[in-house]
Amino acid sequence: MSNALNLLQLSEGHMAFGSQTLFEDASFAINEGEHVGVIGPNGAGKTTLFKILLGQVELDRGQIIRSKNLRLGYLSQHDLWSPEETGNSYLERECTLPVWQAKEKGRDLQVSEEVFAKPLLSLSGGYRMRIKLIGLLGRDPNLMLLDEPTNYLDLETTLLLERFLQNYAGAFLLISHDREVLRRTSDHTLEVESGQIVKYNGNIDDYFEQKELLRSQLEAQALNQAAKKKVVMDFVSRFGAKASKAKQAQSKLKSLERMEAIEWKPVPIRAAIKIPPPPAVGKNVLRLEDAEFAYGGPVVLRKANVAIDRGDHVAVVGMNGAGKSTLLKGLAGTLPPLTGRREVGYRVQLALFNQHVVEALDATKNVLQSLEEVASPDASTQEIRNMAGSLLFSDEAVRKKIAVLSGGEKSRVALGRVLLQRSPFLLLDEPTNHLDFQTVEALTQALNAYAGTLVVVSHDRGFVRRVGTKILEVADGHVHVYPGSYDEYVWKLQHSLMPSAPAPAVASAASSASASATAAASALATAPVTASPKSSSRDLSKRARQLDREIAKAEAEVAQLEKEIQELHGLVAGGGLDFAKLSQMTQMIGQKTESLAKAEARWLSLSHERETI
Repeated sequence: MSNALNLLQLSEGHMAFGSQTLFEDASFAINEGEHVGVIGPNGAGKTTLFKILLGQVELDRGQIIRSKNLRLGYLSQHDLWSPEETGNSYLERECTLPVWQAKEKGRDLQVSEEVFAKPLLSLSGGYRMRIKLIGLLGRDPNLMLLDEPTNYLDLETTLLLERFLQNYAGAFLLISHDREVLRRTSDHTLEVESGQIVKYNGNIDDYFEQKELLRSQLEAQALNQAAKKKVVMDFVSRFGAKASKAKQAQSKLKSLERMEAIEWKPVPIRAAIKIPPPPAVGKNVLRLEDAEFAYGGPVVLRKANVAIDRGDHVAVVGMNGAGKSTLLKGLAGTLPPLTGRREVGYRVQLALFNQHVVEALDATKNVLQSLEEVASPDASTQEIRNMAGSLLFSDEAVRKKIAVLSGGEKSRVALGRVLLQRSPFLLLDEPTNHLDFQTVEALTQALNAYAGTLVVVSHDRGFVRRVGTKILEVADGHVHVYPGSYDEYVWKLQHSLMPSAPAPAVASAASSASASATAAASALATAPVTASPKSSSRDLSKRARQLDREIAKAEAEVAQLEKEIQELHGLVAGGGLDFAKLSQMTQMIGQKTESLAKAEARWLSLSHERETI
């Protein structure tokens, strides 16, 4: 995108809060049409960066250069709505374009007129987010700033958001800790870390690959240089005092001065969570039998029959508002069943994590006191400190009050409190929200290896895919075991969200009547003629042969792309590439991986059709 117009630049920006430096001489540029994922650890300054770009916070020094063509739009995490405000009235208040035009721009978000007419506070988080996005489009931005838009979204809205962002013609900066969303929507990655802001070509996978390869190459060069320096210093210390060798020693010291320093950033400390082993329990951990749950109004879940056994790792899936959190509360016992029975197994103690647990943290306590408060009686002080350290709280940070922690840090404390209870049964409702990539990865690995029983609700597909081995689907007021894998569930949902052909717009009553007449005549002219069994059989045989040829072609394309990707990985792994070549290779890998996904999807579609003939 070398010819793209530059929309916005940060030049030599510096920002500090007290003794903490967020940015030091940071510079980057955003061009027209770029889809940029913004990543970095909790507290690195990502949201502050957005506030700087919006003009809400001033840099200590440096400058923001904005194109005269820049139209900046911001999607906030939180909004205040009056009880009577509907989707339509919100759009009328927010949009500079006509409301009908904003709705047309956001047609892919699949919001019906019936939903637009409802009060916003009565809608699920997913529909509120869709309407907020449509309101943002109604301001006609060419650069959108999106701050954690996927938090608390159902999978359906997340998939629609992905497709919307993939098709968006403008540029955007997207803060997200959802690796799957970043993988599917971004073509650049902006890293905010350790006081620096660095822009990389490619999506999140390309970023991690480039980052690791560059770090490995620089580390190897630095180690090689250190070895050379040691040889020189050994020579100088051994012979520097001897007159016969003094000249050579001075020469070698000068060679050290001329040696170019190789600088590489050490890998930041990462979380490595170790969950204490759970106590032994019986085979039956928890049972719901014909249980019904409600919150004082209509029944949310009917006749729920759920069997959780020792060692099960269960992922609960379903739309926002379907009753996933209700099911977790029913399993936890915080919401008693109206009818039916809840039975907990022998010696089973459970621990619950949800947003309420995070919000209920005692702000007057420090991190260590908060963890000690709920830790298992047999947990030693060292084990508690180890848990704090594994969640990235240093010896100094464990003394920080809960009141001054960021949202991500509070979530880490709440997680530590749950894990330190040494419970054989964990119930986790959206545990990855507000956590950075490294903590999510550490939690994923820890839960995957956890020997106890686990029930989890999460919008993070990568997390669910690796942690959940059994899928419970909540839909239409009922709970059932999903017969396939999580990937199959996601594929089914994606398939159901495929856009249908839009109905033609009707300009007037006259054109409507004309269109109806034309459609009626067309229907008569093209009415299907019942085929004879023989001709129908011939048509099916012909289509089957055609599909066989297309399937073989798709299989060959998949095999060729897999081979090319493997060869590119071999070139990258071989080392010796400069940054430009490395970026080019990783970008090619990303492009071919995307082509492979499309080819595999085509093969699946063709195979499915072939099976129906």
